[in-house]
Amino acid sequence: MKFLRYGPKGQEIPALLDASGGIRDLSGHVDDLAGETVSVESLNRLSKLDPATLPLLPEGARIGACVADTPNFICIGLNYAKHAAEANLPLPVEPVIFSKATSALSGPSDNIVLPQGSIGLDWEVELGFVIGRPCSNVSEEDALDYVSGYFTSNDVSERDFQMNRGGQWIKGKSAPTFGPVGPYLVTPDEVPNPQNLKVTTKVNGKVMQNSNTSDMIFNVRSIIATLSRYMDLRVGDLVITGTPEGVGLGMTPPPYLQSGDVVEVEVQGLGAQHSTVS
Repeated sequence: MKFLRYGPKGQEIPALLDASGGIRDLSGHVDDLAGETVSVESLNRLSKLDPATLPLLPEGARIGACVADTPNFICIGLNYAKHAAEANLPLPVEPVIFSKATSALSGPSDNIVLPQGSIGLDWEVELGFVIGRPCSNVSEEDALDYVSGYFTSNDVSERDFQMNRGGQWIKGKSAPTFGPVGPYLVTPDEVPNPQNLKVTTKVNGKVMQNSNTSDMIFNVRSIIATLSRYMDLRVGDLVITGTPEGVGLGMTPPPYLQSGDVVEVEVQGLGAQHSTVS
């Protein structure tokens, strides 16, 4: 099942996509998609509804972030070998963990806003997932049982802020609109193998990233098991799993994004984003 949030910013309503592509109103069953409403149990319950019994929403409205909010927005860095090479960084021996501010969340077609003083705006297509059960010290074998859904993400990054302003990477990862997620939150029954999904980025129609999640250094199971050793994961936490080679940072000279550029990112089966830099 594919869930989404539909409508103007701040006025989104929860919805699901029916078999013919129609958008069905879920607001009679849940207030929004966040927290306990995106638990494994909640999404399983919603998946059993007959879409034909739900109001059909008109086409053409904005699609918002696939979750309204999140307790934690957790990121994995340098998780594709070729991306580490293009960044001139050694392969990690265990997952590199950092975070984005939760205020970075935005919709899949919202503008990406250049922050004041930005000189190095970059793209990073990533597979993301939502934690659907309280999660602490889980094994790799059981880890996928804690995922309630998967989504497409763009880990928008400002490289000058990230690399040259001191401190941690969060500085370059957290500006408003730097966390587009969605369009859909896709339940695991539609993603039988998260380690075999094509991931792509186009900038102004040119393919910049073209890879597959099979190239991850640490797979989704390993990421969850590792995170759960260091912290208690909460229902509704978002985790994005790293990006492949082809980011602007790795090119000479770096073709960083400018106002008016169009960025399209997609993860196979999870939907595409189409954002304009402003």
